[in-house]
Amino acid sequence: MQITHTIAELRQALAQRGRPAFVPTMGNLHAGHISLLHEAKRHGAVTVASIFVNRLQFLPTEDFDSYPRTWDNDCAQLRAAGCDILFAPREKDLYPEPQLFKVQPDPALADILEGEFRPGFFTGVCTVVMKLFSCVFASTGGGAAIFGWKDYQQLMVIQRMVAQFALPIEIIGVPTARADDGLALSSRNGYLSAAERQQAMALSQALQALAAAARSAPGSLADLEATAMQALRAQGWEPDYLSVRQRHNLLPPAMGELALAPLVVLGAARLGSTRLIDNLEF
Repeated sequence: MQITHTIAELRQALAQRGRPAFVPTMGNLHAGHISLLHEAKRHGAVTVASIFVNRLQFLPTEDFDSYPRTWDNDCAQLRAAGCDILFAPREKDLYPEPQLFKVQPDPALADILEGEFRPGFFTGVCTVVMKLFSCVFASTGGGAAIFGWKDYQQLMVIQRMVAQFALPIEIIGVPTARADDGLALSSRNGYLSAAERQQAMALSQALQALAAAARSAPGSLADLEATAMQALRAQGWEPDYLSVRQRHNLLPPAMGELALAPLVVLGAARLGSTRLIDNLEF
């Protein structure tokens, strides 16, 4: 595996290598990230992963400074998985001056759910992803980029961004990787205490129960969501949202659409000091 730190080094490494398949990460890798890399091998002649903790997508109260940096372990995992090129820019390499030009996503998609509780998050995500795409694909004429379904809204925002800017990049979504008990794999799972890890499955269970209720139970969808959130609070969680949405635009479905429309239920909740997200299509 070739490790590059500057944009020039990366582009030189990609020269004459064919179509790249790219997996952007913030490091602290787990099996979910590696599943993305395995998928990337199916879509490109050369696999590229990046590790960059992007300051722009963290709120001032969030965990940018304490976000785990596990460089040696990350490199070992990527090598074992057969990654061809690792792009690990320093902040001064990716942002050599203050990033004053930013990508503002559609508020109808980006200011709901995660965007409501983390204002500015998707602006930071879109800006860094656009910049990483430029680093990887500008000299190759396009390629593929691989993202996980766990960050469901993020995947949709990036798909829309690529379509809006007519970027020659195929965005490929990969199903959420889960632990044996069904917990969605996340870099932030490492923040959980042993006792909290035993309780962590409650979020996905709450989403499953809400999906079942939305399909079968009469009454207001808002009432069903409120009931689901209250049940999670009773187990010691602090939920931001548990919400049933249409898959194609993440807007709330009409009552008449609950029985047949392709839907997704999404949730974000804090267990102790750890904020977890998950989703379930149904």
